[in-house]
Amino acid sequence: MSYDLGSLGAGGIIIVVLGLLSALSLTLILVKIVQLLPARSGAAQREQAISLWAKGEKDQAQDVVKNGKSPADRVMIYAMKSLAGGFTGSTLHSELLRRGNEEFARMNSLIRVLELIAMISPLLGLLGTVMGMIQSFQALEMAEGAANASILAGGIWQALLTTAVGLLVAIPAAVGATLLSARAESAAQMIENSVGRLMLVEEDPNAA
Repeated sequence: MSYDLGSLGAGGIIIVVLGLLSALSLTLILVKIVQLLPARSGAAQREQAISLWAKGEKDQAQDVVKNGKSPADRVMIYAMKSLAGGFTGSTLHSELLRRGNEEFARMNSLIRVLELIAMISPLLGLLGTVMGMIQSFQALEMAEGAANASILAGGIWQALLTTAVGLLVAIPAAVGATLLSARAESAAQMIENSVGRLMLVEEDPNAA
């Protein structure tokens, strides 16, 4: 059976909205994949840098990670430069915590939008279904019993279509948000581990 959005009444408008949300969701997923792709890279280089730092080869240690592209590399090179310059104590710890939180917030940005899309898409689909069902029964009432079962069935499946579209939009958004959030949290853990080990080695080189 062929149909167009106009034949779906109010449900057609909701399908258009869901289509826009789907395009936005896929765009956000691609953007975040590109952003988070290097988020967990450079682990071997950071291990090497910590080993060099423990041996007192601080310039070489900085050279190993200075070109790193991961958040852990950026926070770690700042920590190394600060320690090499004599910046220590609680002030340094506070600044490293601030920078770590800033990196995590950057990695986690836009993921909330995906979560919102995953949450509202089924609700929009359900709204379209309810509105479509109302229109179908209004048409049945106006027909005063002349409507046949095929006309009623056609109205019902068109109404249910919005729920199906809503779920099709919500599922990829929910999966994408969950996987991307997990990667961001994993990268944040790498920041904490790498910088924590560096600070430990600074206090006790034998701990490397």
